[in-house]
Formats: sequence, structure tokens, C-alpha cells
Amino acid sequence: MLAALQDGPVLVQLKPGARVPAGARPVAPQLRIWRVRGSALASLLAGGGVLTAERDRVVAPSGTADFADPLVPTEWWRVAVGADRATPPGPGKPVTVIDSGLDVTHPEFVHRPNTTALNAQSTVGSEDEGHGTAVSSVIAAPVDGQGLVGIYPQAVLQSWDASSSFGEGASLGQEIAGLNAAARRSPGVINVSLGSEERSALEQEAILAAFGAGSIVVASAGNAFQSGNQPQYPADYPHVLTVAATDQQNRPASFSSSSLAVDLSAPGEDIPVALPLSINPTGYDVWAGTSFSAPMVSGAAAWVWTARPSLEKTQVFDLMRFSAHDIWTTGYDKDTGFGILDVPSALAAPTPPVDPQEPNDDVFIVRPNGLFVQGAAPLTAPGRPRVSLKARLDLTEDPEDVYRIYVPAHRRVRVTMKPTANAQLEVWGPATRTVTERGATRRRDLLGVSTRTSSATESVVVANKTARSKIVYADVFLASSVVQASYTLTLAPAG
Repeated sequence: MLAALQDGPVLVQLKPGARVPAGARPVAPQLRIWRVRGSALASLLAGGGVLTAERDRVVAPSGTADFADPLVPTEWWRVAVGADRATPPGPGKPVTVIDSGLDVTHPEFVHRPNTTALNAQSTVGSEDEGHGTAVSSVIAAPVDGQGLVGIYPQAVLQSWDASSSFGEGASLGQEIAGLNAAARRSPGVINVSLGSEERSALEQEAILAAFGAGSIVVASAGNAFQSGNQPQYPADYPHVLTVAATDQQNRPASFSSSSLAVDLSAPGEDIPVALPLSINPTGYDVWAGTSFSAPMVSGAAAWVWTARPSLEKTQVFDLMRFSAHDIWTTGYDKDTGFGILDVPSALAAPTPPVDPQEPNDDVFIVRPNGLFVQGAAPLTAPGRPRVSLKARLDLTEDPEDVYRIYVPAHRRVRVTMKPTANAQLEVWGPATRTVTERGATRRRDLLGVSTRTSSATESVVVANKTARSKIVYADVFLASSVVQASYTLTLAPAG
């Protein structure tokens, strides 16, 4: 392992209580993630202080290359998403762009209010260094009589420069640090128009932490349709609002990645953007890519959330998906998701129900001192032996729900789950580390299983024969080949 990681910087997640080595650079201290190099890594590994180690690496941009603002007539996308039929509000929920740096000296941004650089910004180098400015302009270029106008021109805009210190482009470590910085400013919307074909446990954990803190992460689906539709991360992780690209005929753009991870789409061809003057002397260009579809959805989500401030994060997440205008194949499809972004519809559509305790995909997310210090509250407690809740599952966005359940000493609790489609139920013991356990640990920790077919009600009774109360875990998950299901979970004494 050490030999494979010694070449270049490494991201490590330390075990709780492990000493931070000299020379380590913070990435996300709340998640115990630091950046180290070879000698420090060797010492950490020898001392047993490392929980996870991953090579830091470059993550690539996902883009290819009746206002008075003169370029507005070329912004054809405004009509396509209904931005011409609604008036954006004043400043509200923030949008954080994690990308290359924002050119704060650009005419679109130099005098723009509510624009904050969360770290040092750089736009010097290759054309990719203009990517962050371009993405930010699609979100929040102001109404100022020059250039173009973003979808939410008065948005509270925050920029995190994820450019690496060891080469061209953004780095995984800097992206994670940006997610951590944005999470501290939750609730809000986080735009990540970057991607990699390589999965990262640390990146996924940072996204779960941001979502748990109250923010929505929006990511571009990628531009890999013509090269095999390889997986794209962070777009393919659960709890990420993934955006594909469309053309001027409301068809999937020829380059836009297609997968079950796609939630909705937005225009991505011939998009006018602002660029640093060092990259384009005019300050503007026309670019294409899902990189520019995602910020339309990010800006629109912040707009809708500002206009409907009482919504909880899972409500906003589903509202943006389910209010999209269906195009291409009738119903959901892998090319455009639920359809193309529809701002007026999102502003007026009925409020989806809250999906409780999200994220709660596994034990480490809900137990105290796991991903979150406090963990999730048990559904039952002394004096509260009965409870019922409604929740939902989605194959790519929310495939599993895990809940903590209080079981009194010498008592039994019945766990009942009634789904709308085939979902199944397991109950796990107090020592469980993950609901994916196999072999001996599974035989030790799994207390009960109910896997009936169709939408039949599942039920498991948990008995506590000891003299002390205990916490167990109910795990609700989709059966094979099921894409979505809602369910009612009920807990009650079993006698």
C-alpha cells in the first residue's frame, strides 16, 4: 500500500484520537482528513492511526471548451428553462462554486455585491483556469448593463478555488476542502462542475457531511456519452443532484453522459460565459458541456429555496427533480432524468414531503461519533415506545435507510414496514459497523430479516433479554430491480 501511495501527496482520514503528524495540511479537520507525504504517511501507517488513505489527484472540469446586458439575446437557455417568465429574488440561500478560481477583477464581478472568495483565487495558467469564472457567470452574472446575466443574478455567490498545488487542474483534496468549507456555511447549494472516473470514499463522505449539514450538492453528469458513459464522480454518488445537458431543440446534447444517476437536465450547448481577460481578451466566449448545465440548476435551486425558505433540503432536492418538464422519452430516462429544468414550475409546484433523517444510508452515518458527532436521534426512547414515519427510497439517490431504535430491558419491539413497491427490512444489533457485513460478523449482528415479495408488509420482532436497554438498527432497502419506493415504518411494543 505504501509504495503505491508514496509518489505525491496523499489524503488520509485519521482514526479518532490519532495524533496529527508534523507537516500535515488540513483538508477537512471535522472529518479528520489531512494531506500528507511519504515519510509522514509511513509513520502514520506504522502507528496504526490511519482509517483511510487515498492518493490525491487531479479532478477534471466537466466542460468543453429582457435585461440590457448585450449578450442576453444570445442566452437562448433562458427561454428553455423558463427564466424569462419569472423574476429572481434578492440575495438569499448561498451558492458555493467549487472549481478553478473566480476572476474577481472581471467586469462582471469586480463590483458585484454578495460575492465572497472562501480561499485564495487564481486564474493564471491554462484555459481550464477560466472554468470557475465561466461556471459562476452562468449562476450569478449581475444585471449591470454589460456582458451577460446569470440565472440568479442577485445570488449570494461563494467561490472555492480547488486548483491543485501539484499540477494543472483541480485536486481531489482541494475539492473535499471546499465541500467542508461550504458545509460550514449551510444551508445552501454547492456546485461541483468537476469529475473523475475514480471513486473516492473520502469524497463521498464529504458530500454526505455537506448534505447532512443542510446543503444540496449539484454536479455535472459528465461529457462521456461518445466515449462509453464511464461512471463520473461525484455525479454518480447518492444524494447528489446530477445534471445532464440538452441542446436548443430540447434533446440530449451529443456529449452528455447518460446513466441512472441523472436527475434532470439543463441547456449545455452554445452557452455564453464570462472568462478572465487573461484567457480571452474580450472577457467572454461561448462554451459547451454539462459543466454549464449544472450551474443553471444550482442557481435555480438557490432561487427557489430563497423564494420558499421553509423547505428542508430533501424537499428542495426532490422539488427540482419532480418539477422538471418532461422531454425526450416519456417519463424518467437516463439521458435527461425527469426532464429539463423548469423554474416557474419549481416555484409553484406542491411541496414534496420531508424525507426524515437524511442522510442515513448506513450505521456510521447515524450512530454518535460516526460521520456526525451527535448521530441521529433514536426513533423510540423512554416514554416514547411508539412511532410511525413516512420516508422514501431511490435506487441511485437514496438506496438505503438506517434508523436507530431504542429497545428497553426485558422488552420486545415490533418493527413494521409497509412499502409502495418491493422494499425489504433487516434489523441489526448494537455492535454492527455496517449493514453490508458478511460472513461471521453478519451472523453475529443480524437480528432479523423480512423479505416478502411485491409490496407486502415486512415485520421483524426484536427481543432484548438483558437487564439493560440497547440500541439496534432498522435497515430498509429496495429489493432487486426496484427503482423507487415510499414506505411507512412503524415501531411499537410487541408484548
